[in-house]
Amino acid sequence: MGNIAELTMLLRGHIGLPDSLKLATEEFREGWNIVQSGGARRLDREIRRRGWRSVRIGEGSLRSGVGQTSQEAIAGALKLALRCLSERFNAAEVEHIELKIYPWFFLARVTVYPYQIGRIAVVPDPVEGVTLVSMPPLAELATTTGNNAAPAA
Repeated sequence: MGNIAELTMLLRGHIGLPDSLKLATEEFREGWNIVQSGGARRLDREIRRRGWRSVRIGEGSLRSGVGQTSQEAIAGALKLALRCLSERFNAAEVEHIELKIYPWFFLARVTVYPYQIGRIAVVPDPVEGVTLVSMPPLAELATTTGNNAAPAA
């Protein structure tokens, strides 16, 4: 496994992405994959170029982990943080890593923020604050709303 650093993006294994978006990923744990080819900004730019959206939603999850190496401690904290994310989120970003070195172990504190990637619209919800609504591709939307008439000449 490669190094986990701040701004690392993770995707759930079952996430559907645009066909033209090819990402180099590495399996992490429990159904999550680490994106090896850049952080959140690069991934967001590539997703938006294809007509999709990447939305950061809610508060971060802060967890701690210990290990014999710094990466073991970070991976342990990250695993715990990812377990706290709802199934409705299909991506996450490691925003902050705090590392302390003790004589026999490392202690890592990791903050992870949830993301939703897809053709989505964000609709205010008075109860939970935000509701995610899946959107069909634009071509399907045009045919179902009757907007498929030929433009006037």
